[in-house]
Amino acid sequence: MSPEAKARQQIDEKLIHAGWAVQDVRNLNLGAALGVAVREYPTDSGPADYVLFAKRTAVGVIEAKRDEAGENLTATEVQTARYANATLKWCLHTAPLPFLFESTAQITRFTDGRDPLPRSREVFHFFRPEQLAHWLEQPDTLRRRLAANLPPLPMQNLRDCQVSAVTGLEASLARNRPRALVHMATGAGKTFTAVTSVYRLLKFAGAKRVLFLVDTRNLGKQAHQEFMAYTPPDDGRKFTELYNIQRLTSSHIDPQAQVCISTIQRLYSLLSGEAIDDSAEDTSLNELQQTAQQAKLVRYNAAVPVESFDFIIIDECHRSIYNLWKQVLDYFDAFLIGLTATPDKRTFGFFNENIVAEYTYEQSVADGVNVGYDVYVIETEITAKGAEVKAREWVDHRDRQTRKKRWAETEEDKPYTGRDLDRSVVNPSQIRQVVQAMKSAVEGQIFATRQETPKTLIFAKTDSHADDIIQIVREAYGQGNAFCKKITYKAEEDPDTTLASFRNDYHPRMAVTVDMIATGTDVKPLEVLLFLRDVRSRSYYEQMKGRGVRGLSYDDMRRVSNSADSAKTRFVLIDAVGVEKSCKTDSRPLEKKPGVPLKDLLQGVAIGHRDDDTVLSLANRLLRLAKQLDDKARARVEKASGGIPVGELGKALISALNPDAIVDAALASARARGVTRSEETLTADEIAAARAARVAAACAPFDKPELREAIQSARREREQLIDHINLDQVTFSGYSAQAEAQAGKTVHTFAEFIEQHKDEIAALAFFYQQPYQRRALTFEMIEELHEQLSRPPLMLTAERLWSAYARVQAAQVRGADHKRQLTDLVALVRFAIGLDAELKPFSEQVDKRFQEWIFRHNAQRGTAFTPEQTEWLRLMKDHIASSCSIARSDFDYAEFADKGGLQKAWAVFGSQIDGLMDEMNRELVA
Repeated sequence: MSPEAKARQQIDEKLIHAGWAVQDVRNLNLGAALGVAVREYPTDSGPADYVLFAKRTAVGVIEAKRDEAGENLTATEVQTARYANATLKWCLHTAPLPFLFESTAQITRFTDGRDPLPRSREVFHFFRPEQLAHWLEQPDTLRRRLAANLPPLPMQNLRDCQVSAVTGLEASLARNRPRALVHMATGAGKTFTAVTSVYRLLKFAGAKRVLFLVDTRNLGKQAHQEFMAYTPPDDGRKFTELYNIQRLTSSHIDPQAQVCISTIQRLYSLLSGEAIDDSAEDTSLNELQQTAQQAKLVRYNAAVPVESFDFIIIDECHRSIYNLWKQVLDYFDAFLIGLTATPDKRTFGFFNENIVAEYTYEQSVADGVNVGYDVYVIETEITAKGAEVKAREWVDHRDRQTRKKRWAETEEDKPYTGRDLDRSVVNPSQIRQVVQAMKSAVEGQIFATRQETPKTLIFAKTDSHADDIIQIVREAYGQGNAFCKKITYKAEEDPDTTLASFRNDYHPRMAVTVDMIATGTDVKPLEVLLFLRDVRSRSYYEQMKGRGVRGLSYDDMRRVSNSADSAKTRFVLIDAVGVEKSCKTDSRPLEKKPGVPLKDLLQGVAIGHRDDDTVLSLANRLLRLAKQLDDKARARVEKASGGIPVGELGKALISALNPDAIVDAALASARARGVTRSEETLTADEIAAARAARVAAACAPFDKPELREAIQSARREREQLIDHINLDQVTFSGYSAQAEAQAGKTVHTFAEFIEQHKDEIAALAFFYQQPYQRRALTFEMIEELHEQLSRPPLMLTAERLWSAYARVQAAQVRGADHKRQLTDLVALVRFAIGLDAELKPFSEQVDKRFQEWIFRHNAQRGTAFTPEQTEWLRLMKDHIASSCSIARSDFDYAEFADKGGLQKAWAVFGSQIDGLMDEMNRELVA
């Protein structure tokens, strides 16, 4: 068979799969089906390879080429256009035909001649005849509607960055750019922006259906909630009252749904027809090991045609769409729109460097949308150096899954490193020392004025590690079960309910997670992130940090943290494992299989990884494991596998990849279809299909989660050694060098602000005037100064400034653990411009000056104030400490009114009262 004949045969098969009846021109029967593809149809420009008829009307043409010419398909577009503009024999039609295809069967390109400036694009498969007929009935195409400019965007309820993102995206779509990237910082409202765009594309661009793609089920739930809560600015009804939304949980796409929300794992299952374990949707693809050779074998599925979606919005697009999963996106003929807070080089490359909006984390902090952060480091000896459990020591051995313990002697010396902690060895002392150091730092230094523990999220390595952390946290803080909870997919309590409580209620104060809320999940009250696991992916690490960046108003902070005295202004990242220093990569490394955990190999095979490396690596692990298991462990695995020994599971995987057996299977399959084949005439698709069938059969047992669980728990390394012998100690606890540098920058920014505005702001001018020119410093002046400092981009509160000075000039700073008052700005300004050599709370300064003033006043008068007068003076002093000054009107406040107010004060001091107030305002504040 010639290359041209092979290509035509495969094109015929693809057309049939898409619902076309394929006919030779001599057997023409346009009534045979809704769509008919006629080979070698005569035109006045020669016979066209295929002419497509939909509902008996000629609608398109296909130019077929041999596969070797695939890279030059665009060169044949002129030929295709010539046939499209030709006169068809026997046929009345309006030239030109609108739908033009060039195809080698392996590669197919499509042009819609009705688009503005028609441009060809590669498509995975031919469209259904129903789709072409529907398009032909439309007055204009989607791309023409997009190019015609959508109505102006109403800007109410939208931030500037969101307006920029929506308008930038629509401008890109109008230019027919197939891929667009929206880079918006965590917390800037990416999902709300996406919903706004989806609404406009459905209403004004006439989009048929939009896919919102996520990589975990939790993110799908969150996106669904955002759609349900959205009310468009030009319609009082909710989004869900206007359009149907389907969150995909099965293999069926609702034909009435205009928005479909799905994980990429679920979508692959739907396209391939291979069932997946529901738990696969609970693990971020960022957590699964990948290799360049792991390829998803996506084939055409008539139930989910390539034209199913007009737009695909890919949430957190930095994670799930490269290498392993890219074919899922290649399948659909749709515009691709990426959303991410942490793009890397792959992201920019995948989206053709078409960045339609860019709003960085630094910009979001400057705008007050997000908050900055400090890094606090805790180092312990065992974390850094590891330890060793000597032979013949009696210690606990614990099963990782059941957590059942047995007390036994160690058979040999067991050295371990920090990387082994909480995997093969658990050292409770190491966890306890970190937790105690965190508690001391937060309560005594980081958030010293808080009465309750700030909302804290702890990142654990495994579910078992999370359980250990929870027990030690509750013990260290002397709290009950409600104080600290686990939020993972394996938690016994409903994780969504616990997450909602963590977000909105007083309890829990702390949560421990592995990866369920590591990315994309909002918990705005978070003020402390403790890393007890390392992360090697830069983008994943940035996403994990992003859990703390969200700003929160003062009122909302007070709802969950009663003693918060301001809006959320920062969060603190506590690094207990060196995560800030560890080497990061722009993407997860393409690791060799020896480094891939058995758990990941099993999970990958269950999801559908069928590349040689994965299958052979799993086979080798199983064969090795078969030699290590005792009889009881072998029996447990056989029971879970339906009687297949673990060694035979491994051998089946190796056998499935036997090249000779694959060829034999392909030949048998051809014979069963009535096709004569020899080894030489087998097509690549037939061999691939035979391989896929053999591997799928060998991998089928691993679909069962109980078998995967049995294999993992049967490993010799299943037990963790509980090291109670080696006690850990903290070797360093303090802010990181980065945090110190940031504190220095904060102090410098404050000094620059004072210098630039010393003549404009009354409170600053007060300090730069000569003493005889000074007028009273009022609380209103301090409020004006505070307002200027706390606005973006400075975001300088008294608490943040005090903390910065405490780090940069610790020897000269007192009262870091005091609750900040607004009047502490007075002390900060005086210290910054050099009036005071020591920074201490304003109230302490007022107390000291008051004592000196009383002493001088009594000495000058010769007689001391009476006890009653002194009590009133102390009340007046306390008021000055909190308000900078005192006047007659202030005697209406409760502390004075309860003692008789201004009338009583007049009775105590007589006409001296006004003079004393003026004197105190000068002496105690100046």
